[in-house]
Formats: sequence, structure tokens, C-alpha cells
Amino acid sequence: MTLPQGKALRVAWGEAVTELGKTDPRIVVLDGDLGSSTRADIFEAAHPDRFFQMGIAEQNMLGVAAGMATVGFVPFVSTFACFAVARALDSIRVLIAQPKLPVKIAGSYAGLLAGMTGKTHLMFDDVAIMRAMANMVTVCPADEVETTQAVKAIVDYEGPVYLRLTRPSSPILFDDTYRFELGKAVTVRQGGDVTVFSTGIHTTRVFEAAEALAADGIEIKLVHVPTIKPLDEEAVVEAARETGFVITAEEHTIIGGLGGAIAETLSDKYPVPVKRTGLADVFGESGPNDDLLEKYGISVAKITESIKSIVKAR
Repeated sequence: MTLPQGKALRVAWGEAVTELGKTDPRIVVLDGDLGSSTRADIFEAAHPDRFFQMGIAEQNMLGVAAGMATVGFVPFVSTFACFAVARALDSIRVLIAQPKLPVKIAGSYAGLLAGMTGKTHLMFDDVAIMRAMANMVTVCPADEVETTQAVKAIVDYEGPVYLRLTRPSSPILFDDTYRFELGKAVTVRQGGDVTVFSTGIHTTRVFEAAEALAADGIEIKLVHVPTIKPLDEEAVVEAARETGFVITAEEHTIIGGLGGAIAETLSDKYPVPVKRTGLADVFGESGPNDDLLEKYGISVAKITESIKSIVKAR
């Protein structure tokens, strides 16, 4: 089954924060000279008086956002994930996370598929960094429907949030009946052979792989984890208990991301075999999306092969 194509998460974010800005005067957007790429320019066009062009000075941008949060604003900081997380990490840790200020960090172009911007711009260890930080909520939506609802949910959360956004258009996984809840995982497919936990737009790939595997007699219970921190530990344990065997899948290094979070939880609360799939301990490179997905083993075809081999080996 091939899912229908939808908007890029960055576009859904831009539209959602702009719509919320119509009724919530607390919302401001700070941009790191990338608005036409991250789609912060949608907010700029609608609310120019609450849009702040901070230039290529990410540490300062996060510091300004922290200051604005102390006087009642809800700042959304918009730039590439590599700049927000890696370049401005000290500002985030000291000025935002420690005092638990309600700054919302929209890390765009996250993951492997950054539009051939170059290997230095690829960021697929961002979740590991941000979820390890005290007070930092980490959210990785799967599609435009979930992104729109996640933006609404994090506005009123009294603390910092890292929202992971990707560049390419994303398949649509959820319909209009779906309801995102901060801190909750959701089962998107039932199956009894193995539980697969996935997050972000990678869940759409795993869903398509699961449908293909069903034709080979392998039935996957697929659990989407949009909030990696705080993790829905109850749902994780319950799903693991149902099948007794777990695979994690993510467009992120297998070190410290979703796979790490799941393994940590289950080793403590319900020990079962856990196999992590995703990007290995590597840096990426620039190239066409489909070629990168194949090379790094996270295309639909590669996911299908990987899960099949893991299940058969067991």
C-alpha cells in the first residue's frame, strides 16, 4: 500500500503557526535567515510585526528568544536543525532548558534528506542530543496532519520544545479523525509477530514496508512515537508485552534516539529482545533523496528487507 503524498512538514508548520498567530498575540517567530526554506516566511507575510529576522547568528537568536519568553511571549525559533541544535546548543542548554522557558525550537531540514545542502547540513543525531537535555520535550511528527496538531499542542506547554521538521513532502498517514496528544504513542497497525516502534516521517516508510511484509505472512504491530520525550512508557511496555519482540526504526542514528529510548525503557521495565534499525554511526553525504535512502538502508525496500531478516533470524 502506497500512502498519498502530502505537504512537507516545514510547510505544515509554517501554516499552523501562522494560523495560531491570528488569535494568539503571544506567538512570535525568530528566523535565522532561512525563512524561504523553513517556511517561516509564511508567518512573516501574515504577521510582519511579530516576525524577527535575526540573521546568521543562531546563538544570539536563541538568547533573544529566551528573553522574549521571560516577558510573556511564546517564541518559535526557526532554522535548520544542524544550526539550532549543534551551533546554538550552549544557548539552548543554559538560557532556555535550565530555566525551563517556553521557547519552541523548530529544527527544519532534519534527518538525512536535506535537499543536497551538503554533508555539514545533515543532522541525524539531533533527537539524541535534545532528549538527553533536562526539561526539553522532543516531538517528531509523521505527516502534515500531526504536525499541525503538534504545533497547537506545544504552544500552551509551559516549557521548551524541540520540534523536528523535515524538508521533503511527506506521505499522509493520518486522517482528520486523528488527535495528537503530547506524550502519547499511537498504534497505527495491528500485528502479532513483532512490535515495531517508529517516529517522524519514517513511520510512513515503515507502514508501507509493513503492508508489503503482510503479503509474506509477517504481521507487524506498528507503534508511532511522535513524542520521544516524555516517552509513553506505558504504551511501550504494553506493545512489547503483546509480541515479546521489538524492532525500532528511525531516520536518525541508532545511538541515543528512539531506539535508545525504547531500549532503555524496556531494559528497565520489561526486558525483551530489541533490534535497532536506522542510520549507523556515520556522517552523511549529499545526494538525491532516493539514493541516500537506499545507501543508508532506510528506504521502504531496505526496511522491508531488514525487518524480514530480523524476524526470520529470530
